[in-house]
Amino acid sequence: MFLRFSSLYFKLDKYPSANCYCSICWRTSGAPFVSWLAIPVNLFKYINIKPKKIKSSAHGTRFFCKECGTPIACVLEEDPENINITVAILDKPEEFEPKAKIYVDDMLDWLK
Repeated sequence: MFLRFSSLYFKLDKYPSANCYCSICWRTSGAPFVSWLAIPVNLFKYINIKPKKIKSSAHGTRFFCKECGTPIACVLEEDPENINITVAILDKPEEFEPKAKIYVDDMLDWLK
C-alpha cells in the first residue's frame, strides 16, 4: 500500500498501531487522541517535501505538513528505530485499526 499526502509517498505493510491519549498528542493535533502506525525508520523516506519539525517534548520530535499543518509523524528518543505516522493520513486508514491504547491515564474524562 502506498500513502499519498501532498507530495509524500511511501510503501506500507501491516505494522503495529495504537491510539495515544497523551496530553502532548491531543494538544499538538487538536484532537482527543491520535492514532499512530509504527514503521521502521529505515523503510521510511520523504520524497519532494521537507516537513516542518518541532521538538514537542523532552523525548519526542513531531513532523507536520508545512503547507496545511497536518500532523504527519513523530519520532521518540526511546524508540529511534521507528517513526510513528498518523493513521488518518493514510489513503485507507480503515485498514490499520489501532490494536492498543497508550497513555490512557492522560485520557480526557469524557472519553472514558
